[in-house]
Amino acid sequence: MTDRSTPRCCILIPALNEERAIRDVVESALAVCPHVIVVDDGSDDATPAIVGALPVTLICHPQRMGKGEALRDGFRAALRLGFDAVVTMDGDGQHLAADIPRLLAAARAYPDHIVIGARLREREHQPKARQRANAVADWGISVACAQPIADTQSGQRYYPRAALELVDLPAEGFVFEAAILIAASRERGLGVVSVPIASRYQGEFRLSHFRPVRDVTRITLYTVGRALHYGHLWASIRRARATPPKVIDPPEEPERSAAAPRLA
Repeated sequence: MTDRSTPRCCILIPALNEERAIRDVVESALAVCPHVIVVDDGSDDATPAIVGALPVTLICHPQRMGKGEALRDGFRAALRLGFDAVVTMDGDGQHLAADIPRLLAAARAYPDHIVIGARLREREHQPKARQRANAVADWGISVACAQPIADTQSGQRYYPRAALELVDLPAEGFVFEAAILIAASRERGLGVVSVPIASRYQGEFRLSHFRPVRDVTRITLYTVGRALHYGHLWASIRRARATPPKVIDPPEEPERSAAAPRLA
């Protein structure tokens, strides 16, 4: 008998010009979960055709609308289809579907948390400029969330329903992922826990759509505005620095239990 209180989870993949990697990414996701949503953000390569031949829910933007809108449309589709949680992963092959069971194990251990696949392993592969940009973002977003968070810029995450319901937050592009963390922390009382994953930046990936100067500036301005909005800035700084971020490292093949979120 299925426990209807157990969250139903699907995988969401935003994609923009990912023809080199998208088939392998989607097929690896399907090997973990039969329910995969791909949102194509106006690709002008073969990405939509490749994904369209696979057994997934495909949403196509007629023009580029940014990662935030891709995630937003994916969240809406997941809620419409009756899912209670979503695992996101990028379409360029940087994230491994094989890490998803470990994120779900963390979600089981920490209910009412967002789970981040934090790129804490093999960090020597991460470009120095990206390391610096991520460090700035981690500090600022942790303050705005009033809790310490490891790797606030990772796109591999488990979002429970309380976070998905924040879909209409007025934030665009890469700012949307920061906005979700902040609002989920401040307005829904969710915690954030991270699971170590590998930093994968080798040459087989296409150039990132993330622009460190432009996007970190946008994220920083948004984050500062939200921190000021919630007030008690010094208290937020103290809470963000009082303890290290929550990081747990479940085994590669965690034992499933009836209480675990399920990919169904």
